[in-house]
Amino acid sequence: MIKIEKLKFGYSKDRLLFDNLDLSLSGGCIYGLLGRNGTGKTSLLKVIMGMCFPKSGVCKVFGLPSEKRLPSMLCEMMFVPEEIFTPSLRIAEYESSYAGFYPRFDHKLFKTLLKEFELNEADKLKSLSLGERKKALLAFAMAANTKILIMDEPTNGLDIPSKSQFRQMIASLAMENRCIIVSTHQAQDIEKLIDSVIILDNGDILIQSDMEQIVRKLAFQISPEKPSGALYSEEKMGGVYSVSKNDDEGACGEFHLDLLFNATMANKTAMKELFNHKKS
Repeated sequence: MIKIEKLKFGYSKDRLLFDNLDLSLSGGCIYGLLGRNGTGKTSLLKVIMGMCFPKSGVCKVFGLPSEKRLPSMLCEMMFVPEEIFTPSLRIAEYESSYAGFYPRFDHKLFKTLLKEFELNEADKLKSLSLGERKKALLAFAMAANTKILIMDEPTNGLDIPSKSQFRQMIASLAMENRCIIVSTHQAQDIEKLIDSVIILDNGDILIQSDMEQIVRKLAFQISPEKPSGALYSEEKMGGVYSVSKNDDEGACGEFHLDLLFNATMANKTAMKELFNHKKS
């Protein structure tokens, strides 16, 4: 669905954020996009949406250049940004104003999602809290039934019960012809939700891997002491949490997304080679 090849992009002439970036995303998958602040996650999402233009290289969505922002492409894409804007409308008015841009918008599902989030169609968006406005826009985005759904820090502002509801709702939307991308710093919020992980650092993809491959290549352990040969370890309540190479790739163990991220940041070259098979 999304194909990026040799992408070069930056906000100034002197500094490129992405230099020859390659990325391919398909349907039937929920991707978790992780990276430190300023590493390019939001910029990458905006390039995909056609909100930022490549300096060179291509970004194609459904085979179309994303920067063209063709209606046939945009009606199948939904983007929920971290910084949300809500007009001075009631939720029902927002629905009637914008739902028409999405040919498969499910009005019944929208009402169901609002109820799950304890929102009312008569509520004024401007009078809602940040978390409530985020929930209203997430409900709208899910009900739009687009083939591509992109969310940037979607759980920011949500309380614990709402985060659980969000995960259940997104999981129910997963299907073969839909690509879902969740960019976040809150690893625990999406750990049980995603099918594939993308870790971005300084405009470079260190890891792009599905969960099965990760747990076959790495062992996530909790032990009283740091295991010998561990790629990464950190002390927490209950013991030492560590990441090591899995000596038995036929055995799949537990998975900890935050440990994977920390281990990758601490061993960038080794982790990139392990998953991307890059050889010099």
